[in-house]
Amino acid sequence: MTIFVDTSALYALLDADDINHAAARSAFEALRDAELTTHAYVVVESLALVSRRLGRDAALHLIDDLLPVIRIEPVDTTLHAMSLTAFRDANTSRVSFVDRTSFAFMRLHGIEVAFAFDQDFARAGLGVLPGQT
Repeated sequence: MTIFVDTSALYALLDADDINHAAARSAFEALRDAELTTHAYVVVESLALVSRRLGRDAALHLIDDLLPVIRIEPVDTTLHAMSLTAFRDANTSRVSFVDRTSFAFMRLHGIEVAFAFDQDFARAGLGVLPGQT
C-alpha cells in the first residue's frame, strides 16, 4: 500500500513537544513496510517550517533520516496547473496551495491514505493515518 506523507506528519515526528509527536512516532513505525511517497512541494514546505520553528539540526534530521525513506516525486507542469486551478476555484483560501497539490497528487496516483495530522485531508474525502486528530 502506498501512503502519502504530509508536512504535518513530518513536523510532528521532529517536534518532541508537538501534541501529535507520540502518535506520529507510532504511526511511522507501523508504516515501516509501507511505500511512503510525497511530492517536492511538501519537502519545500517542511524544510521551511522545520528550519524556522525547530532550527538547523531538526532540518538536517529531516534531510538525513526521514526523507531518504520517502519517495519524493517532482511536481510537473500538469500537476502544478491542476493545483492552481483548484486553489483559484475554491470557495475558500483556508486550504493551502501545497495541500491542494497534495490532494491532486494523491488522486492522480490513486493514493487513498495520507499520513497526516491535517484535517483538510479528511475534509477532501481522503483517508488519514493515524486517524482523526
